[in-house]
Amino acid sequence: MFQHLSLQQLSSRTISSSARRQVDNMVKEKQKLFQADNGIPVHLKGGAKDAILYRATMALTVFGSGFVVYELLNAAIPKKA
Repeated sequence: MFQHLSLQQLSSRTISSSARRQVDNMVKEKQKLFQADNGIPVHLKGGAKDAILYRATMALTVFGSGFVVYELLNAAIPKKA
């Protein structure tokens, strides 16, 4: 019984006394950034990181589509023996 009680006190003390990081609320700034009417599509308004991710996604999509067409043509046209 004593072990259970001391473990409970220790765990509650550890949780309640842990240091909490102060994080600034950036929602208002992000809302202003994404709602600005500056002609940039919303999927690119995040900056350079969004542009790189977008271009990488498009490159993988084009490559994957080309590879699928290549494999379908290989499967459709039988090889001569």
